[in-house]
Amino acid sequence: MEELTIPPESTTENDVTPQLEVSQVALQLTEAEGEQQAEVFSDILNDAEAGTVALLLESLPLDERYDRWQQIDQEERVDVLNLMRAAPRLDIMQKMPSDELDALLSQLSPEVLIDWSDSLPNSITVRALAQMGDRQRKHFDLYDQYDEKEIGRYADHQFLALAPDATVSQGQRYLRRIDLDCNDHIFIVDENDKYLGTVRRHDVFKHEAELPLIDLLWSDSRSIAANSSLIEAAEAIEHSRELEMPVLDDQGILIGRMTLRTATALVREHYEAQLMASAGMDEDDDLFAPIIVGARRRAVWLGINLLTAFLASATIGLFENVLTQVVALAVLMPIVASMGGIAGSQSLTLMIRGMAMGQISAGNVMSLLKNELGIGALNGTLWSIVIGFIAGWWFNDATMGIVIGCAILINMAVAAIAGVMVPMILQKFNQDAALSGSVILTTVTDVVGFFTFLGLATVLYL
Repeated sequence: MEELTIPPESTTENDVTPQLEVSQVALQLTEAEGEQQAEVFSDILNDAEAGTVALLLESLPLDERYDRWQQIDQEERVDVLNLMRAAPRLDIMQKMPSDELDALLSQLSPEVLIDWSDSLPNSITVRALAQMGDRQRKHFDLYDQYDEKEIGRYADHQFLALAPDATVSQGQRYLRRIDLDCNDHIFIVDENDKYLGTVRRHDVFKHEAELPLIDLLWSDSRSIAANSSLIEAAEAIEHSRELEMPVLDDQGILIGRMTLRTATALVREHYEAQLMASAGMDEDDDLFAPIIVGARRRAVWLGINLLTAFLASATIGLFENVLTQVVALAVLMPIVASMGGIAGSQSLTLMIRGMAMGQISAGNVMSLLKNELGIGALNGTLWSIVIGFIAGWWFNDATMGIVIGCAILINMAVAAIAGVMVPMILQKFNQDAALSGSVILTTVTDVVGFFTFLGLATVLYL
C-alpha cells in the first residue's frame, strides 16, 4: 500500500459566511416573491458558497424552498444538501421526482451517505447503496459499524498513508502534491493497513532523501480508538496540541484521522444539540417544519411540563387555609420558586457541561456536591436575609420576613443538591440530562419551595 487518500468532500468549515452577510442576503430573498425571488436567488447562486445557499434555503417557507432548490445546478446539489440540517434536507429529497433523486444519490460518497443515513429513511439509504460500487459499499460498511456517538463513524477519511519502505523523497513529493486540511503528518501502515506510527511533516523535510520514513517514526505519537465518543476524541486532539491524530479500530487498522478543525466543529455541534435538547427539541429540526409535525414534537414536553405544574399546584392546594387568611403569601410565592429555580439551573448547567467534557466521575461527584451545597448555602443565607428584610418591611410583618427567608435558604440549598444529583441519576438510567434535567429540576424546586414556604407559614400563622 503506497497511499491512502479519499477524494475531498464538502465541509462546513470551508463554507462559512459571516452571519451579518447571510442575514442581509436572506432579507433580500425572503422579501422578494415569485419571479423577483427567482431572479434574486439566481444572482446569489453566481457568487455564494454552498454553505450560504444551504442557510438561505432553510430560511424559506417549504413551498418557496423547493422552487428555489430547482434553480441549483446538478453538480452543486450534493454540497448544498450536505450543509443543510437533516429535516430540511429530507423535505427536499422527498419532493424530488424519482429520476432526480436517483441522479442525486448516485453522486454520494460513502462518507456523505454515512452522515446522512442517521436521519434518512432506510429505504433511501438502501437505494443509494444500490448505486455504489463494491469498494464504496465496503467503505460504508466500515463506517456504519460505529454508532452516531462514536468517532469511527465520522472520522476524516482524507489522509496520507505510506508503506514502511517509503523514502523521505517520496514523502516530500506526496506532501507537496496532495492538498489536505491540517495535513501535518504521514501515517505509516503495513500491507494490511495496520497502523505502525506517525512521521511529522517537518521531520520529512530535514532528512536525507533516501532515508526510509520508518526510521523517522515519532516516539510521542498517539492515536484515537474508533469507538471513542465524539467528545472524548475532540478532547484527545485538543490536549495533544497536534493538528491531526490517527483513528484506529480495535485491531489497530487505520480507518481515518481526527483533525483539530473537525474537533472544534464537533464540540460546537454537541453544545448546540444540548441547548436544543434542553427545550425538548432537536438541532436538526426545520425552521419551517409542517405545523402538525412541529406541534407533535413539542406536545410531549408541554404535556410533561403540565404534569409537573399540576404537582406544584397540588402542593399549594395543601395549604389553602393559610393562603386564604394570609394573602401576602400568594404575592411572595413566585419569589421562592424563582430563586430556587435559578440556583438549581446554575448547578445543573455546570454539571451537564462537566459531564459532556468527561470531567465528572464517581470519584469527584461528592466533592462537587459539597462544593455546590456550600455555594447554595452561602448564597441562600445572603439572599434570604435581603428578601426577608424586604418582605418584612413591605408587609410590615416580621414573621413574613422570617418565613420567606427560611424558605429561600432551604430551597436554594436543595436546588444545589438537585442540580448535581438529577443529571447523575439520569445518566445512571441512560437518559439525556440536557433533555429532561431542567424539567425535573424545576419540579423539585417548585414543590420544595412551595411546601417549605407555605408549611412554615402554616406553623407560624395558624
